[in-house]
Amino acid sequence: MGRAEKAFREAFERLKRGKPERLPQGTPVSQNNVAKETGSDPSALKKSRYPELINEIQNWINEHNFQAPPSPRQKIITQRKRNRSLKEVINELKSQRDKAASLLVEADSKILELTMENARLKAMLNLTNVNPIRKPTI
Repeated sequence: MGRAEKAFREAFERLKRGKPERLPQGTPVSQNNVAKETGSDPSALKKSRYPELINEIQNWINEHNFQAPPSPRQKIITQRKRNRSLKEVINELKSQRDKAASLLVEADSKILELTMENARLKAMLNLTNVNPIRKPTI
């Protein structure tokens, strides 16, 4: 095992443990990240040069295939999307509230109008000079 392969293996182990030296904490294991952790260009870790190590990395990735926790940027984007959809819901509810309030005001106005007309007609009923021809039968 040469010096470069040893450095790649050590970087692979650090990434597996979640304690990288050069990359941010929580960086997922990948071929590119193993190379970056050693300070090398990702193209330095080639399958033709280190077939065993590449297979180990790929097997480890397949065995430990889990969703990496979202990055802070991804969390912010998700939060913004949720806020945007909540704002849309709030605006829709405000629109519905305003429409319902408008219908309520119209209904109150109509009730008042009909109540006043009813009172006017009742007052007119008592003022008529018409006498019934027949007596009402009980």
